[in-house]
Parts: sequence; structure tokens; C-alpha cells
Amino acid sequence: MLAGFVLLFSSCQKTSYSFGELTAPSNLVLTTSIVGVDGSNPNGNGSGNVNISVTSKGALTYNIDFGDGISRVVPGGSLTYKYANPGTNDYTITVNAIGTGGSISTISKRIRVFVAFQIPAQILSALTGTGSKIWVTDRGAAGHFGVGPADAFAPIWYAATPDSREACAYDDEITFSKNANDQVFMNVNNQGASFSIGASSAFYGFSGGDNCYPITTGGNKQLIFQNATSNSTPAQSTRIQFTVPGNGIINFGTGGTVYEILEITPTTVHLRNIGIDGNSWYQKLKLKP
Repeated sequence: MLAGFVLLFSSCQKTSYSFGELTAPSNLVLTTSIVGVDGSNPNGNGSGNVNISVTSKGALTYNIDFGDGISRVVPGGSLTYKYANPGTNDYTITVNAIGTGGSISTISKRIRVFVAFQIPAQILSALTGTGSKIWVTDRGAAGHFGVGPADAFAPIWYAATPDSREACAYDDEITFSKNANDQVFMNVNNQGASFSIGASSAFYGFSGGDNCYPITTGGNKQLIFQNATSNSTPAQSTRIQFTVPGNGIINFGTGGTVYEILEITPTTVHLRNIGIDGNSWYQKLKLKP
């Protein structure tokens, strides 16, 4: 009976476990560096890449909240994170350093990051190829020069027939190129003169009607891409537009600086802009033979 009692008593005892001392991580340090920061780009080069590093004493792993709705467990505490929201935005990075027994220490840092608009890959490839492409006026295409009302997306009023425009409208060479960050640049060699509609000649510093003028094209310019701000539909347009800094001229001038890409293939581009006269103007380019 005594042996049975001892056995029953011992089987009712609870097993005890010990996790040891619960010590929260200490000496927590969070460092960040935005890729491409310099005097001209205080918030980065537009890639959105940020180098993040966390160090501490006693942390087993780190849970990093990047401030854009995404978080990640990073055991080593270091990574390069790419932000995707276009434009210049502020983010608060919050790091939970996790120690023994789930003990946590927290540190936060606020950063400002510039992310360039992500040009659709198909458009970027068609426009620049693997690095750059040279384009010319598609003089043999109907409607390579045209005009219509502001709410139209086709040259309703006038569409040039092949080889019917001034010579200065046909000798321009337009080079579109990209850099390692997929930023796009444009350089126009107008051979000394570009065509301008009469309504915009004063915009380029001249006076007179429709004619060829010694317009300065402004050298290599970085283009600013974004979603189209017009009322076009996907059936009418790619819904992507770009702004040309300076006077905005490509192969002929209308006083407009924002061009919507209506259609693009690896060998053709169809552009629309709103001229200084309030009309919609159209130009077609083709890959230089």
C-alpha cells in the first residue's frame, strides 16, 4: 500500500521547465543609406533601393517593418529593400529585435525616398532597346503629322499624306536612351532647324507662321514618365505619357511638352500632345533604318 501511495503521489506532480533569464536585446542600432544620394538627388536616384542594417547585443533575429505595409523577418539584420511607390515619400522603418524567450527591443527611423515612375517593360524595351535607339519621322506613314480637337485621340482635322511636309521635319534624329536605373533620356539632333506651327513660334523665341526655325533642342534631357492624365482609354492609348524638360520639342514644335504614347512597337511610335493652341497634335516616328 505504501509503495502504491508513493507512485500515485509522484505521478501527480507537474513537470517544471525553465527558459533561463529573459534578456531583451540591448545596444540596438539602426542605420540606413538610400542608394544614389548626392547633391542633385537628396532622396536617392529613383531606384527606390535602401540599404538597411540593424545591430544589437543579444538579438536572435529581427522583424523589420518597412513602413509601406510590408514587413520581413531578417535573421542577419542587413538587407537592401526596394520601395515601389512612385514619387517622393516618407517611410518609418520599425525594427523589433527579438531575444531569448521572445523578449523584444524596438527602434524606429524615418526616411524620405524618391522612386521614379516604373516605365512598363514593354514600352521601355521598344523605346530604347538594350541601351539606346535612334528614331526619325515616319514620313511614309499617313498621319505622321496631324491635328484634331483637344478631346480627340486621332488627327480628325488633318493627317499628312506621305512625304508632304517641309524638309526640316524629316531630317531630325531623335535618340532615346536609358541608364542602369532605367531612367530614360532623349537627345534631338534637328540638323539646325525644326518645324513649328505658327501658334507656337513665339514659344520657341521666333515670330511667324508655320515654318522651319533654328530652334535649340537643349541637348540630352531626362524624360519624366507617368500615367497619362488625359481621358484616353486603353483602346486609344498605352496610357503612358512623358514630359520633355525645356521647350519640349521632339520632331516638330507645337508648344506642348507632354507627350502621350498612343502606340509603340519596336520600330514605330505614335505620339500625341496638346499644343499651345489647345489642339491635339500627332506625330509618328520610326526606327532609323
